[in-house]
Amino acid sequence: MAPLDATVLTNIIYVTIFLIGALLFGFGPIIVVKLLSPTSHTRNIAGKTESFIECGMDSIGSAWIRFGIIYYLYALIFLVFDVDVLFLFPVAVAYNSPEFIIRDFVEVLIFVGILSLAIVYAWMKGVFTWEQKKYSHLP
Repeated sequence: MAPLDATVLTNIIYVTIFLIGALLFGFGPIIVVKLLSPTSHTRNIAGKTESFIECGMDSIGSAWIRFGIIYYLYALIFLVFDVDVLFLFPVAVAYNSPEFIIRDFVEVLIFVGILSLAIVYAWMKGVFTWEQKKYSHLP
């Protein structure tokens, strides 16, 4: 087996550091919450029905409120364009060759055009109209 040269060893060290950082980024908040959160015997069980009493506000109605579908549609549209941006950054780096500049531009244009159809479709369906709901039990 051939010995590892310096660049391969450096790349392995970089990947290992990146992997450890990614694991700490993913599991770090979970571990911190487990260490710092109160245990079950220190929680106020008697006031469980009063969700926002510590804020000085009395609760109105039940805690199970139905949210409109509009919130989920905004979330889906955000995800569509989040994936779009995540795709375009590596494409901008990878498509830096001068011989394929027109073909690459057309491919990216087709991709963005298809995703733009999602916005047009949502706009035609009335997703972007925000309707104010009136609650009868509020003063």
